[in-house]
Amino acid sequence: MFTPPKSTYWGSLVDAIKEIDPVLLEDHDSEFNFSQRPRRLSEILEAEHLLFRQVWYNRHWNLRSEIESGKHKVLPKGKYSSDHHKPDETLDTVWAGALAAAKRTEDEVGVENLGPWDEWGMLNGKLSALRWILGDEWDMLDT
Repeated sequence: MFTPPKSTYWGSLVDAIKEIDPVLLEDHDSEFNFSQRPRRLSEILEAEHLLFRQVWYNRHWNLRSEIESGKHKVLPKGKYSSDHHKPDETLDTVWAGALAAAKRTEDEVGVENLGPWDEWGMLNGKLSALRWILGDEWDMLDT
């Protein structure tokens, strides 16, 4: 009574349909059984650090360009404004520290990994997302 091809037995409807028409449910396994391993914390921290350095370095170069064009001044302590929030002045000792930090960043990350890029919004978005995963609020882009 149950000899092939008169009848067959399957443990699931999906398996029966696959036997009748293999193409019909071609994507079933990948759709319902797909799983992706989350990144390890060390991998997330490494990516966040690289993005932090890239965004900081871009901001550094923007300031460097303003200094070179004369729009921004680097001043010694005696000539530096007592208003420390003056946006067009930087104390010379702070600028020396920024130049040293830029060199350390170039050595650590490699100049080839520091731009220039046209997609700064993408880098900032990635940095914001990774920081959110790590517990910061959205749009935390301090460098």
